[in-house]
Amino acid sequence: MTLILGRKLGMTQLFADDGTVTGVTVVAAGPCVVTHIRSTDREGYDAVQLGYEDIPDKRAAKPQLGSFRKINVAPKRFLREERLKAAAAIKVGDVLRCDVFKVGDKVDVVGTMKGRGYAGTIKRHGFQRGPETHGCMNVRDPGSLASKRIGKVVKGKRLGGHYGASRETSKNLTVVRIDLEKNLLFLKGAVAGPNRGFVQVQSAKSPPQKKAPPQAPKAATGKGAAKAAPKPEKK
Repeated sequence: MTLILGRKLGMTQLFADDGTVTGVTVVAAGPCVVTHIRSTDREGYDAVQLGYEDIPDKRAAKPQLGSFRKINVAPKRFLREERLKAAAAIKVGDVLRCDVFKVGDKVDVVGTMKGRGYAGTIKRHGFQRGPETHGCMNVRDPGSLASKRIGKVVKGKRLGGHYGASRETSKNLTVVRIDLEKNLLFLKGAVAGPNRGFVQVQSAKSPPQKKAPPQAPKAATGKGAAKAAPKPEKK
């Protein structure tokens, strides 16, 4: 498995033996229950469905409640799928914990940013406000939007609008520590979303590639060696 569901708890610091400090995000990852297994013969693709965080029966939709009762599993608040080629090794009802990852692994964390509603250009894009003296009325207005020549606002222009509540992915975070007893993952770096927000931790899709060390230039051979050899100095 390369996916686990959880909630962001917040940020803290980890101190190494040599005194170096690492800022980490603590994620309560799992335990997740395998609620369904998709197969090519039945659904057209191979995947595993994971469920996280129990909820009372009255909070679940009746069709979902019936499927949970068939497999004798409590209703779950969050359901996510992961495509797998070899899904036969996992069975319905299996419990997955944060030990699906190891220290040093690169992961991508998907979270939802805080919703800030409708915001102007100053809060949304960091624009500078106008002066408040000499009768100026342009204090927090965006200013000129377009020229008379084109007669319209260009697409992509930074203006006021809906701010936040967007799905963001923090890529290539390193797993620094794993607390299996408390189901905690310590990830180096920041994760999108508020504390107690729902997140998905998955293996990095595009981990950084290690650069090969530079190779020493090869010695010239043959006729080129005679030309490249330094000439003796005249006395």
